[in-house]
Amino acid sequence: MTRTSTCIYHFFVLSWYIFIIYYIYQLKVDIQKQSILPKGQQWQYATFINLFLQTIFYGVACLEDVLRRIKGKKDIKFITAFRDLLFTSLGFPVSTIIFLLFWSLFLYDREVVYPKNLDYIIPVWLNHAMHTSILPFSLIEVIFRPYCYPQKKKGLSILTIVFLAYISRLLWFYSQTGIWLYPIFGKLSPISIAVFLSISYIFTIGTYLLGEKLNHWKWGDMRQLRKKNK
Repeated sequence: MTRTSTCIYHFFVLSWYIFIIYYIYQLKVDIQKQSILPKGQQWQYATFINLFLQTIFYGVACLEDVLRRIKGKKDIKFITAFRDLLFTSLGFPVSTIIFLLFWSLFLYDREVVYPKNLDYIIPVWLNHAMHTSILPFSLIEVIFRPYCYPQKKKGLSILTIVFLAYISRLLWFYSQTGIWLYPIFGKLSPISIAVFLSISYIFTIGTYLLGEKLNHWKWGDMRQLRKKNK
């Protein structure tokens, strides 16, 4: 992509995510009236957290695009480094694992992840906006924009900390309310839950490694390239 087209694309995706979040916010009253989701807790779902994550990332990407045109590469190294770290460590892995887990469980038994009564409130297009389009957007970033991946230990550590923090929050919520945010956990034994979470973690790490491989395949070793350009 050229600089101009990249800037336009990032602004478009940023606007899209802002619109989705706003639309969901408008739906929350209907969702609570139907008692479909625990009151006030809809924003704790990984799907919604990812929407905020992607919004932040594309906001940073837009800022980097604009500053790059105004100041040049050397004066915005911090913004570029933060953009790269945000996308490589969280943006790509989180969107990819949500896509994979959601649709795998949905095809297996939608009631354990997205009950059918949600269809009466959440439009089909919104479901795809939250769970489908997130992957193509991330893949486009990998294919059309080079990213400098951090040291594997650093990137995986960030992803692991976020994963464990979310699982801790999930378990804390259950301990306080007796309600699982995700219906699937209500059908599993404690051991099965541990196995499920362990497998989810392995797949999450796999998505990080996949993004790294795709980026290296398309753009080569960006760390070495940037060292040479210093």
